[in-house]
Amino acid sequence: MLPIHAVLPRILETLRDRTSAVLVAPPGAGKTTAVAPALLTEPWATGGILLLSPRRIAARAAAERMAATGGEPVGQTFGYATRMDSKRSAATRVTVMTEGIFVARIQADPELAGVSAVLFDEVHERSLDSDFGLALALDAQAALRPDLRILAMSATLDGERFAALMDDAPVIESEGRSYALDLRHIGRNAEARIEDSVAAAIRRALTEAEGGILAFLPGVAEIERTAERIAVPEGAVLHRLHGTLLPAEQRAAIAPDPQGRRKIVLATSIAETSLTLDGIRIVVDSGLARRPRYDRSAGMTRLTTERASQAAVTQRAGRAARQGPGVAYRLWEAAATAGLPRFDPAEILEADLSALVLECGKWGVTDPTTLRWLDPPPAAAVEEARTRLATLDAIDRDGRPTPHGLAIAALPLSPRLAHMLIRAGEGGFAGAAAEVAVLLGERGLGSNDTDLDQRRRRWRTERGQRAEASRRLAERWRKLVKGRDDPPADALARSVALAFPDRIARRRDVSGERWASVGGRGFTLDAAALGSAEWLAVAETQGQAAGARILSAVAIEQATVEQLFGDRIETRRSVTFDPATRGVVALRERRLGAIRLSSGPDAAASPDEIVAALTEGARRDLSLLPWEGADALRRRSAYVAAMLGQPDPLGDDALTATIDDWLPPLLAGKRRLDAVTGLHDALEQQAGWDWMQQVRRLAPARFESPAGSSHAIDYAAEGGPRVELRVQALFGLATHPMVAGQPLTLSLTSPAGRPIQTTKDLPGFWAGSWRDVSKEMRGRYPRHPWPDDPAAASATLRTKKADARRG
Repeated sequence: MLPIHAVLPRILETLRDRTSAVLVAPPGAGKTTAVAPALLTEPWATGGILLLSPRRIAARAAAERMAATGGEPVGQTFGYATRMDSKRSAATRVTVMTEGIFVARIQADPELAGVSAVLFDEVHERSLDSDFGLALALDAQAALRPDLRILAMSATLDGERFAALMDDAPVIESEGRSYALDLRHIGRNAEARIEDSVAAAIRRALTEAEGGILAFLPGVAEIERTAERIAVPEGAVLHRLHGTLLPAEQRAAIAPDPQGRRKIVLATSIAETSLTLDGIRIVVDSGLARRPRYDRSAGMTRLTTERASQAAVTQRAGRAARQGPGVAYRLWEAAATAGLPRFDPAEILEADLSALVLECGKWGVTDPTTLRWLDPPPAAAVEEARTRLATLDAIDRDGRPTPHGLAIAALPLSPRLAHMLIRAGEGGFAGAAAEVAVLLGERGLGSNDTDLDQRRRRWRTERGQRAEASRRLAERWRKLVKGRDDPPADALARSVALAFPDRIARRRDVSGERWASVGGRGFTLDAAALGSAEWLAVAETQGQAAGARILSAVAIEQATVEQLFGDRIETRRSVTFDPATRGVVALRERRLGAIRLSSGPDAAASPDEIVAALTEGARRDLSLLPWEGADALRRRSAYVAAMLGQPDPLGDDALTATIDDWLPPLLAGKRRLDAVTGLHDALEQQAGWDWMQQVRRLAPARFESPAGSSHAIDYAAEGGPRVELRVQALFGLATHPMVAGQPLTLSLTSPAGRPIQTTKDLPGFWAGSWRDVSKEMRGRYPRHPWPDDPAAASATLRTKKADARRG
């Protein structure tokens, strides 16, 4: 007897009195396969029961186990429905279906006619379809089906949150089957490849413990590389378990080995919950998981390898003790467990919400947040989804689905792929589009070649149940749209371009490694097979948005791109500033998004456009203007502003803020900033009469010497305003010159212009070191006067002989 049987009476009693309940039962309790059959005999269960499962493999396995328990073939009382496979009949009372199938079902029939109950299994995994399906079911229950029973079943202790969401539904808890579990944290070398570490742990486990082994790896590639490193001992058998395998291969990994051999199962996180693998007593956990992460800035979903959460590693370890005592080998130190994230994030918080927003619109809700969510969808993600749907002509300005949008929502595909299929049907190549949809939706079909055309060729000739089922699926999808059947030679490329117009890419280098996309993102390409193409229709990418690697693409001609998206091609005229030349560059170009199709000079640039470009260039960098005639004025203004503690109207910040007022008049007829004239006068006018009066009073531009010479004052000099002049020009001056009440720094030079003294105390200089200076200078410049008392001498810039002639 399973642990769930202890609480089945309470579940039945609760659902007789209430229409909603929450069941919390740990893995192995038996909730997936025991609850639904028990409900069939209830008086209210006059219709069918839908049991929702997060994965196809788990849905099929649950239906098969319930059918086997009932002693009948699957498809009778117990059936299943997944995207690529289904078995059910008129006699089916319990249908196990994936959450996406349920969303399509309730959208088509909001009242869920003929359905008595909906059971949401593994709700703690928080998939987007699960959250959305629950929101729709609760909405239908409240408005259309008050008799509909809804049971949320979780393997973790978060039932209270679901209970609050479901109008304070009762929470029923079941104990799990308790077997001893030995946790062994063996760590691993951080520099070693994960498959080497897992293979070593498996070899160790084979010698230290008894029973089958289940090893968790992040992805299919790691599974294959680990399999290559394991020498399967006699009496053992190796299985792989992931979503791309044939159903028969998946069943073999789950069921006991018919020859009684010891099983070694290499699995992805698909084996964490819902499935019971017979004979497993040992778990080897890499501690890693591969999850889709939506890069909102790039508009693409990419797979990332991350540390598994605490909840996930607990689920994994529990697999070893489901049917008896077990041992779990963890490839990290015990102390590191506390550093793992507690739970996997809800998909609704990180996913592309395009399909969700469209489905909400189809349900009649233009604002998804009005539905009941455990975590409401982020506003930014909803807005981005609306933008994408608008570009697909799927919603109108009010967010309601257009006829094309309803057609998209009616197809069992993502909005991008559904849009592709419909438009391809109109263009006569729906068959190619359907094949693209299958190849992109099912990993591994036709190999993993980057060239999608090569993949399709191989897939068309592949044998095996999975390949045949996928071809039948493509044919079913092709028949979902109307249109003529007259495919062009490049139908495959056209299909990919229609689905991902923002990923159409053009080569950026000779090698074909770097590509620029219509959406503005840079791609890299590894495959030489496509490196000779000039244009690519890119379907899948992986990695950071700035340099994502192309996973699948097909060559496309520029003429085809222009034909498909001619209405999106813009002819742009641009007049921009070039800092290198300080001039304007006028271009006329044709662009598709971020890709320039062609360009050439634009001789029709207007004077206003040129002035605007030059102004913008100066706004970004004022130093590009020829300040030689106005820099002294700006220094004087800065000096006065600092003295008075006021803002400087001629400082960089002020001039940048008011540049549209003072610069454009100076740019008339100019095409370069270094040709600008009249800056000094323009700045005086910009500063205003009052300010310039203060500047002239407090910071005069020049110093007039007693000898009649005029000298520019440097207000940016270290130590304050400074003037440089010959010492003879100051003879007869007994007081030190001042500027705004401050001593003017005098840089005194010889008749040859060489410095001899710097002072802020001229009388002190005359009375002090002048005697020594003059003695030295008489020897060097004997033709010039060097009086003993310069304060009483006449200022002069002439020689003694010249002065005598004038006298």
